[in-house]
Amino acid sequence: MPKITNLTPDAPWQQIASTAKDWDQLGAPALLRMLNHLHLVRAFEEMVLELDGQGLIHGPAHSSIGQDGSAVGAIATLRSTDQVTGSHRGHHQFLAKCLQHVDPADYDPRKAPLPESVKTVLYRTLAEILGLADGYCKGRGGSMHLRWVEAGALGTNAIVGGGVPPANGVAWAKKRRGEGDVVFTFFGDGAVNIGAVPESMNLAALWSLPICFFIENNQYAVSTTIAEETRETRLSSRGTAYGIPAFRVDGMDPVAVRLASQMAVDVMRTGKGPAIIEADVYRFFHHGGGLLGSAFGYRTKEEEASWRARDPLARMAREMIQRGWLTEKADAALRAGAQAAMRDIAERLTEMEGERRRIVPSLWPKPEFRDEGLRGDLSEFSGARFEELETASGKVGEVKFIDVVSTVMGRRMEQDERIFCMGEDIHRLKGGTNGATRGLAARFPDRIIPTPIAEQGFAGLGGGVAMEGTYRPVIEFMYPDFALVAADQVFNQIAKARHMFGGVTRMPIVVRTKCAIGTGYGSQHSMDPAGMYAMWPGWRIVAPSTPFDYVGLMNSALLCEDPVLVIEHVALYNTSGPGPLEDFDYCIPLGKAKVVRPGSVFTVLTYSAMTPLAVKAADEMGIDAEVIDLRSLDRAGLDWETIGASVKKTNNVVMLEQGPLTASYGAMVTDELQRRLFDHLDQPVKRIHGGESSPSVSKVLERAAFVGIEEIRAGYAQVLADSGRALSLVKAA
Repeated sequence: MPKITNLTPDAPWQQIASTAKDWDQLGAPALLRMLNHLHLVRAFEEMVLELDGQGLIHGPAHSSIGQDGSAVGAIATLRSTDQVTGSHRGHHQFLAKCLQHVDPADYDPRKAPLPESVKTVLYRTLAEILGLADGYCKGRGGSMHLRWVEAGALGTNAIVGGGVPPANGVAWAKKRRGEGDVVFTFFGDGAVNIGAVPESMNLAALWSLPICFFIENNQYAVSTTIAEETRETRLSSRGTAYGIPAFRVDGMDPVAVRLASQMAVDVMRTGKGPAIIEADVYRFFHHGGGLLGSAFGYRTKEEEASWRARDPLARMAREMIQRGWLTEKADAALRAGAQAAMRDIAERLTEMEGERRRIVPSLWPKPEFRDEGLRGDLSEFSGARFEELETASGKVGEVKFIDVVSTVMGRRMEQDERIFCMGEDIHRLKGGTNGATRGLAARFPDRIIPTPIAEQGFAGLGGGVAMEGTYRPVIEFMYPDFALVAADQVFNQIAKARHMFGGVTRMPIVVRTKCAIGTGYGSQHSMDPAGMYAMWPGWRIVAPSTPFDYVGLMNSALLCEDPVLVIEHVALYNTSGPGPLEDFDYCIPLGKAKVVRPGSVFTVLTYSAMTPLAVKAADEMGIDAEVIDLRSLDRAGLDWETIGASVKKTNNVVMLEQGPLTASYGAMVTDELQRRLFDHLDQPVKRIHGGESSPSVSKVLERAAFVGIEEIRAGYAQVLADSGRALSLVKAA
């Protein structure tokens, strides 16, 4: 028989319940404030369901009725500078935080009308849910994307678990600032099993971040029960795996939730890291809208009635009445006042048209607002010093590409203490796997931060840091393919945040990655990421081909208030070219291409490692081709002035890229070019690209999959033949 020793977790896992003494000690003023907020949230949600039933809410109406007491109880312990992120069912989370922020501490709702600040919160929140210009996000966010950063409401999130990694980033920034603030991230039982959440829990525990993972366990992920989701249905048990103190509480008891929340806050404010709270709650209605869940057959009317008997609003009022701190008449007046306030707000936002109610037409956003705020206006560059190689004011010489990668980052970190780098193995191996951070860990030991293999977790954390606004994260994906692991955070969160939250949310984050086509790493490590990132208009993309351009474009990326992808290429790392010897502080404008080889026969559009090959092929073949290094690759950054001038001269275009057809960046450029410059083209754009499949490990198959000098030569010859000009004639000319 083996010797068996039962192991115990490092962190406590506790069930929290309130007692009569807890209610007594909390006192009438605190309970009255909570009760009033709960009445306001409840009346708000009832109005949402009423308007939804009238067809006035475009999109889902995820009611929080029944589980509203948990957010009110939890957020009662927070201060305005603490921050929260919420879930798709987040009206109550958002309202509880905003009401806590604006409601005067000495306000007694029994003796005075609702303050205007409270009415404004209710008005703007309902306006946002209706998609109107007066909303917090100017109508763009709607029900599932509510943000008012001044109140500490960082944003609710339509993606299950999507708001958790950014909340970690805010907590990281809060900890670094050392002001004692904490973060609560709310999500449901359905989110517990999605990768972003456990990755975030591990990072928070590893780095002792002041964040509470608040699980609103409403027993169902739409219609799927907890028992159908996981074997261990006590979801707070997840804390034991990561060494996080965890508390389980009856979420229908707002005071019990408040007690658990205070315990979690005490852990966080004393620097002991994160906490988990699991609140067992129940949504009284179906996943969306005003029907009951039993109408859809996944739960019974008896179950619903048993939970309704535990209504947190009724519990609050009953406990206060029993203690003589409230009368039934006063409670009814609070409810009537909240309902009247919501009726008044609804009447401001809607009007009768015949027998039907409609939105007041003047309140809709203007259609021309559609694309505003997709990206910033680059006004942050107003004082920047721009340089080009040909006119550089500093000394220039032959330098190794990989050397300037670490040198310019070190220079920027030296000049700007807000910048930090995060990624896998960047602190060792002589500067990561290719030397891109060489020497930086010794110089900046607390700002070169190694991560676990958790791309979704640390990429989203970087996004949250950027949104918080104090620091400027540089995230490294060791290979661009790994962005697919973090796709929700990279494309659904980081790329969309500025636009989704009203066009004003800054997102100053840089992602570095290296294209490794031709290195034998196979299909899952050989992506050219340009085409993928270009699909998302929030991203700016740069792809430098020389050491000089790398320095200038990286400096611009680090100055930019938008997310910027910096594409490096393994094939360039060990090459040498013109670069700065002393001056590492200049910028190269985003959105500015460069003619690297003038010519008149045809125009070659390319980028990164293909740029020197494009020039080499033209030189070797003796063709008077004009080669343009695009440098900025995002749709907004394409330099149509430079491209157009060249096309109008040559009337012939080659779009050259190294990677496969199926992940092509060139398809987008070619399509847009032919729309803009069709009248100046003598023939269709010639595309030179790799095969349909991504590169294989086999050296022969890999070489067959991507473009090299041979394919470029063949492509040049073909475009000349298609135009009726033989290569020999072009060379003779």
